[in-house]
Amino acid sequence: MERRAVIVAGFGFRTGANVASLRTALAAVQHGHASVTTLAAPHDKLALVSELAKTLGLPVIAVTPDALQIPNTPTQSIASLEARETGSVAEAAALAAAGAGAQLLATRHISPDRMATCAIARSGVEGPAA
Repeated sequence: MERRAVIVAGFGFRTGANVASLRTALAAVQHGHASVTTLAAPHDKLALVSELAKTLGLPVIAVTPDALQIPNTPTQSIASLEARETGSVAEAAALAAAGAGAQLLATRHISPDRMATCAIARSGVEGPAA
């Protein structure tokens, strides 16, 4: 059976963000990378990401607070460290959702309105082909 990697776009965003903020952050980070197959966000911020996932026809993964703290992120944002105890919510969400052995393909990109960030990770273990 053929297998392919899961490519996860992880999001972090402020309370006032909207779907357009998420979409522009995703577009910026995805440029030059493989197509995203899954979206991810902290479990308490899932509603907005679910709206985007529905329009894109992609599944979405809720990341728990504990899971956000596990990955070591290249970006070290003071705001993220204070709010979520991780250097980058977007990077941590992407890595956590992609699973054990995941690799960050793109560090966080910030939407032009500065309301959302998005990062991309690839699963370390190949998943079943669709």
